[in-house]
Amino acid sequence: MTDPPTDDALTDEALMGLAIDEARAAAAREPADVPIGAVVVAPDGAVLATAGNRREADEDPTAHAEILALRRAAAATGRWNLTGCTLVVTLEPCTMCAGAIVLARIRRVVVGAMDPKAGAAGSLYDLVREPRLNHRVELVTGVRGQECGDLLRDFFRARRAR
Repeated sequence: MTDPPTDDALTDEALMGLAIDEARAAAAREPADVPIGAVVVAPDGAVLATAGNRREADEDPTAHAEILALRRAAAATGRWNLTGCTLVVTLEPCTMCAGAIVLARIRRVVVGAMDPKAGAAGSLYDLVREPRLNHRVELVTGVRGQECGDLLRDFFRARRAR
């Protein structure tokens, strides 16, 4: 985990930088994991938790960066309800992660790259803003999107070249 910048008012771009650092760490680990990173930020702007994908390392299909970051943030706050918090993630959340985001009462999600094949925050589905659910999330997309997308494209290109 990297130390966050000391600036009190971290921008979405700076927070995405922390998520990108987590994504890079996931890809660099052995066994390498898909480079996705996430950061949970408290309402006052303090970074509560960071995480990168650990599905391969933990042999756990639920060890997505978002799920791990939500778990760590809940542990840091001592409560499951993360009302008012922001989640910053390098790739649009899948249906599992989008469901967890809604259930955790996350106020805002900041996404880097969109995922038209499996995304559930505006692309394939829009679970985080589903009006039939009891909670809806504010969604910001495209923050450092090219950089986040390039991380994934480069990872899979290298994997196919093996």
